[in-house]
Amino acid sequence: MKIPGKKNNLFEQFSNAATKFTGSSSAFIIALLIVIVWAVSGPVFHYSETWQLVINTGTTIITFLMVFLIQKAQNKDGKAIQLKLNELLAAHERASNRMVDIEDLTEAELDQLHKFYVTLAALAKQETDIHCSHSIDAAQEVSVMKAKHLFKPKHHGTTSGK
Repeated sequence: MKIPGKKNNLFEQFSNAATKFTGSSSAFIIALLIVIVWAVSGPVFHYSETWQLVINTGTTIITFLMVFLIQKAQNKDGKAIQLKLNELLAAHERASNRMVDIEDLTEAELDQLHKFYVTLAALAKQETDIHCSHSIDAAQEVSVMKAKHLFKPKHHGTTSGK
């Protein structure tokens, strides 16, 4: 979706076009032909160091530049996917809104969430009702109820015999 009245900058346009082209069959065929021409020209140049340097330098420069294009494309795709997932979470009334924007959590925090969902998966496998749902919010509510029950002062009727 483009924002009306807003044009992509030059690098954005170049990046989109380059990413689209380099992921195409045509780009692969061109790269393959370059390597074949280089290999066939080996005897002409007596397999010299300059001949080897040409392909090494060319592939190094192209690889170096492609790293940045690939990273830009992945950043853009990742952001779009995160926004789509955030929209799905926000739109679903039973989903935990706390899961929106979790990509900014630390690795340790993400590991903790992962362990929680492994536990939820195990609970779901034990359920006989396929409609039963477990969520991070429901688990917190159960945890709070358990804590209230466990820490509720017990009143035992004690008699001291006095």
